Amino acid sequence: MHVFVTGGTGYIGQSVVKQLVEGGHGVSALVRSDASAAAAEALGAVPVRGELTDADTVTSAASLADAAIHLAATNDADGPAADLAVAQAILAGLNGKPYVHTGGVWVYGNTGGVAAEESPLSPPDITSWRIENERTILAAAETGGHPVLVMPAVVWGNRGGLIPLLFLDSGVDGAVNYLGDGDTHTTLVHVDDIAALYVLALGAEPGSKYLGVTQSVTQREVAEALAKAPGNPDQVASWPADDARGAFGGLADAMLLDQRASGAKAQRELGWAPVHTDALTELATGA
Repeated sequence: MHVFVTGGTGYIGQSVVKQLVEGGHGVSALVRSDASAAAAEALGAVPVRGELTDADTVTSAASLADAAIHLAATNDADGPAADLAVAQAILAGLNGKPYVHTGGVWVYGNTGGVAAEESPLSPPDITSWRIENERTILAAAETGGHPVLVMPAVVWGNRGGLIPLLFLDSGVDGAVNYLGDGDTHTTLVHVDDIAALYVLALGAEPGSKYLGVTQSVTQREVAEALAKAPGNPDQVASWPADDARGAFGGLADAMLLDQRASGAKAQRELGWAPVHTDALTELATGA
């Protein structure tokens, strides 16, 4: 299989491309710069030069592939519109071949219990736009498209993602921070485990959606684990919610959600078998 990937040199994308290549698949990756092109080649992918917002380039690249995975984002005010436009451009190029789109667990809001794929949605402002986009994308399954939605938890591992940014590099100096009172639950998934789910999702039924979650832990538990890691402060402290919102806006609101969720559907239907199921132990080692 030849897979076209957007965001292939990003945090999650690097692991996705690596696993695709190791699985014997060919990969083409959309890139914007010489540095990104070199990074894609180092991972074993063929770089495709172009902007995410260039529909013709995206559609053409997808038309030459057997499947596609969309992981990139513009990270600006036009992001919601661009996300939908890219998805539609890829679907047009694929013409019925598998397409895996990226969602996220935050759309469930405060879950109250353990959320599953069909649980009620109550997103914070930062992800409220996803609901209509994802409804439109998945509806393509009714007209001959093959969309699949993967909804990651907060991704950790390989010393990247939001965990170092919010818990170590921000907030109270000289301490590992937890947001607010530390009692809210955050859902987690290791970057290599979520990458494996993206690859498996290429074989899912059209219109399917899957939560990529391995566990739910409290903010305080994350901070206490990080405080044990070599080189990190050995003290934990509360970063007041209003201060976190002042620094990170809607991102802080999302991280302050109290969420529990299950990845059981992906394990049952796709054979997803996460390896990194004890984040606290691994984070305590500096992973």
